[in-house]
Amino acid sequence: MQTGVLRVLRATAAAWWRHKELRRTGQTGQAQRLERETVLRDLGYLKQVALLPGAHVICGEGGTFIHLGWTTVSTLAPIERFPLAALAVARGTPFIDIRPVTDVIAFAHLPRVARDGSVDPDFSGPGRSVQLTTYIDMVEELGAKIANDPRPRQST
Repeated sequence: MQTGVLRVLRATAAAWWRHKELRRTGQTGQAQRLERETVLRDLGYLKQVALLPGAHVICGEGGTFIHLGWTTVSTLAPIERFPLAALAVARGTPFIDIRPVTDVIAFAHLPRVARDGSVDPDFSGPGRSVQLTTYIDMVEELGAKIANDPRPRQST
């Protein structure tokens, strides 16, 4: 893991209000332990993002989410204020910015991304799932902006 990534994760953990409060009240050892646990947890998320075929970051008016299949890591803040998501995107994770999407009803009816990258043979009905690249095709039609696009480039 790059030292720059570790610096960001350590600074983020140290800046969390609970850890700052522990330090303020003299409980430095406990603050350091919790900060280490936070950094290790976040490193685990970054490793999962790199390994899972459907992992992606999505940002909308409701906040920023890192989708890892069975787990979602989120914050109410935009991506610029969620260092873990910003690191994942900087390392090449697909990023879907849905803030430009105006048709929220159509967006709400999109299928979910398959957890393991597999294709759901039945694209209809509740709970349906599609590959990440298919999902990106669908959400891009609604106006979303894509960074780190995993779809193969089309030559014209």
